[in-house]
Amino acid sequence: MQHGPAVRRRKLGAELRALRAGVGLTSGEAARLVGWHQSKVSRIETGVSGVKPADVERLLDAYAVAEPELRELLVGLAGSEGNGRHHWWHAYRGVLPPAYRDFISLESQASGMRTLETSVVPGLLQTPEYAREVTRVAVGGLEDDKLDALVEVRLARQDVLRSNPPLELTAVLDEAVLKREVGGPEVMARQLKRLREAAALPQVRLQVLPFAAGAHIGVTGPFVIFSFPNTTDLDVVVLDHLTSSLYLERKEDLQAYTEAFNALQFHALSPEDSLDYIAGIGDGA
Repeated sequence: MQHGPAVRRRKLGAELRALRAGVGLTSGEAARLVGWHQSKVSRIETGVSGVKPADVERLLDAYAVAEPELRELLVGLAGSEGNGRHHWWHAYRGVLPPAYRDFISLESQASGMRTLETSVVPGLLQTPEYAREVTRVAVGGLEDDKLDALVEVRLARQDVLRSNPPLELTAVLDEAVLKREVGGPEVMARQLKRLREAAALPQVRLQVLPFAAGAHIGVTGPFVIFSFPNTTDLDVVVLDHLTSSLYLERKEDLQAYTEAFNALQFHALSPEDSLDYIAGIGDGA
């Protein structure tokens, strides 16, 4: 169990180590190719120390890695300040806690996101009014300008659903998410309409887990599974807590949460029935 930056370093190091082994190089041979000491390669591969994006580029060149998507992903994991497409949120670093910045970083680089929500609508599907009310309650005592900035961030994150290629979002929503009135009837009516619109997008799969499903694995709390292009070794589970986020990277954890999510999907309404269910709640709102 790690915090986000440590997970990124470890996963990046593991991937670089696999790429080096794949071309038959020892760590010492790789170091000589790029003009480093062998200890630097070892520290990078074990996640002990961070690595600059330019150094990742040098290693990828040495390992003859040509796939643009894989190169971009690994350089992004190194935290490149120069890749503006992945780091727009740095303009808000004064109001974003480190754990949230790291979550956004993973979200921006992922190809897929599976999420169980038990309390509120996923951030990627929130309307501005709903996002403002959720943020106001979640982070009490904020000045208006900081609250506005956090809402801007929440809405800017939604661009991943419109990127090319877009993030593939699969969301299971507990029925409580739909029936918990946030911001009043008008705000909820617009939010339910937004969910119906999002469910029609080809990159979004939305399912409702009704109360009738009874107790389920999700009662322990919401979670997110991020998947990345080209390799499953970078996949990670994120658990949100009141003051921090926890990141699970072990294969056993990933398998357990993947199986749990699959079970939740099985017990949830189909996407078509979920759409009808949301529409029915919206009509009665």
